Amino acid sequence: MKKAVILAVIGLSIASCTPTQQGAGIGAASGAVIGGAVTGDVRGAAVGAAIGGVSGALIGSVAEQPGQCYYRDRYGRRYIDACPR
Repeated sequence: MKKAVILAVIGLSIASCTPTQQGAGIGAASGAVIGGAVTGDVRGAAVGAAIGGVSGALIGSVAEQPGQCYYRDRYGRRYIDACPR
């Protein structure tokens, strides 16, 4: 029962965030769990949270721009352009 209440509170608190903030939060939480599980220490969880947060924010920022997609060119540079129809 306690887990259900905690998950409901987390779900309601993230509902009012922008897609960028939601992506950053979900990415940071996922990265922390994965980093902690892989390395087995707090430092790995912190690195995973940082990487996940940045990645989630990038993905979330694209979600705020309807009709825009996130691409990477052959040199590895990232850019946003109109989505193909």
